[in-house]
Amino acid sequence: MNIQTIHDLFLKCNKVSIDTRKIEPKSFFVAIKGERFDANTFAKEALEKGASYVIIDNADYYIDDRTILVKDSLETLQALAKFHRHFLNVPIVALTGSNGKTTTKELINVVLSKKFNTIATVGNLNNHIGVPLTLLSFTGETKIGIVEMGANHQKEIEFLCEIAQPDYGYITNFGKAHLEGFGGVEGVIRGKSEMYTFLKSNNKTVFVNLDDEIQNQKTKDFKRITFSQNDNSADVFIESVTANPFVKIKTAGVEINSHLIGLYNANNINAAITIGNYFGVSIDDIKNAIESYIPENNRSQLLTKGTNEIILDAYNANPSSMIVALENFVQLDKANKCIIIGDMYELGEESLAEHKAIVNFLNQNSSFECHFVGKYFFANSIQNEKFHFYNTFEDFANYLSSMKIENKTLLIKGSRGMALERTLDYL
Repeated sequence: MNIQTIHDLFLKCNKVSIDTRKIEPKSFFVAIKGERFDANTFAKEALEKGASYVIIDNADYYIDDRTILVKDSLETLQALAKFHRHFLNVPIVALTGSNGKTTTKELINVVLSKKFNTIATVGNLNNHIGVPLTLLSFTGETKIGIVEMGANHQKEIEFLCEIAQPDYGYITNFGKAHLEGFGGVEGVIRGKSEMYTFLKSNNKTVFVNLDDEIQNQKTKDFKRITFSQNDNSADVFIESVTANPFVKIKTAGVEINSHLIGLYNANNINAAITIGNYFGVSIDDIKNAIESYIPENNRSQLLTKGTNEIILDAYNANPSSMIVALENFVQLDKANKCIIIGDMYELGEESLAEHKAIVNFLNQNSSFECHFVGKYFFANSIQNEKFHFYNTFEDFANYLSSMKIENKTLLIKGSRGMALERTLDYL
């Protein structure tokens, strides 16, 4: 069966699904093999739950003419997504980067949705499966799509761009993330810049932060829309930025008071302002959208727990995002501060050195209590009466069970695998 015929069947359905737990009537189920399971085995269950069609790549699980047998279900999902993208021809804004992708994506979405019917990547479904699922969620009513792209090795962004075929692109930054897969910072820059390569070769438009010199230089001869806090010749000039703790931005004479914490979130907001401005969203609507956005999912959330005020930024961490979060927290005008940070993952041979650099930074710049959780921080333990090191989260939890942290302003940050939001149960 060719991809157009499969697409014709897909259009008769209400949604695509790869999870039988989320099957709804008239779903289009794609059976994808995982590391621990073979979704072909769930094809019958999907039909019983109301799926109109199922795609399988194992003939042993063929049921009836509602079953579409293909060579590879994942490749079919990706090809179907690309076909659907061309079928609808929806303008697509794609974004990638080392830090801030999801927050920026959500800000762009709330801004553009003031004027357009938009669909954006759900959560961080930004990989070789998530991007196709996002594209297949577009409908005839969708006027702009916002697609987040993540990567941890070379050629991944290139592959995702080939599927999504974006018309516009934005790279948040180049940082120390996924160093193990990319092969160092230079590898990160090459990998993320695959988006630039696609956009340039297809004569598409990029949004660029002129204050990021690497990105400024890389896009000199591109079709580009720019923003800057320093260069008033940029398409969007940011007049002022403050954060104590919430980011406040002034542009075009308008003050925007966000619910995002830390100067490191300023460019995420600036990008959304710039993209909204380019697509003709009024500055009043941009202000209203950004001021109404409340972060969640453990991303720069401000919480109160007992007597503690908490900045919960425990969704993820890498050396770049960690250092800016710590710099911001050190400068924060608050009494009784305390830091709880967890290991940063996927750093390969740089792991020990990067964790040591964080410990050294805090040793030189903080005078308050710091708790370091995880084997890499534990391996970099030093003598400082304010510093406490724990090899595992369980060791830290035992400490919290006996020594309550009270009346503090807390920063909690670590990689997703550390799940430091568990700390809230002990505060």
